[in-house]
Amino acid sequence: MQHIVIVVNDAPYGSEKLFNALRLAIQLNEQEKERVKVSLFLLSDAVTAVLPKQTPNEGYNIQHMLEIIIAQSSEVKFCSSCIQARGLSGLEVIEGCELATMDDLASWVLMADKTITF
Repeated sequence: MQHIVIVVNDAPYGSEKLFNALRLAIQLNEQEKERVKVSLFLLSDAVTAVLPKQTPNEGYNIQHMLEIIIAQSSEVKFCSSCIQARGLSGLEVIEGCELATMDDLASWVLMADKTITF
């Protein structure tokens, strides 16, 4: 099984980088169910994507996309240092998203067959 790690740094809205990363993750999971494991790691402003109940005007909903990826059995982790730096520690997060460290990301990258950044 091929392991693909997707790392995202941009905020969930205002840029389409996270949106496109999630689209890719969903598509990989749909096309290669038995052959690919997709893991998503959120850094910098991308960590704000794990906050539930955001109501964007952009025409797409990041929470819904994250919930699809989690339902597809992908792991979604977000940086604890980044969430703390933004004063968001202790807030409710989307179910299935996991607080993680740079050690976790380093482990994923070392085990991954491919790492993609957005």
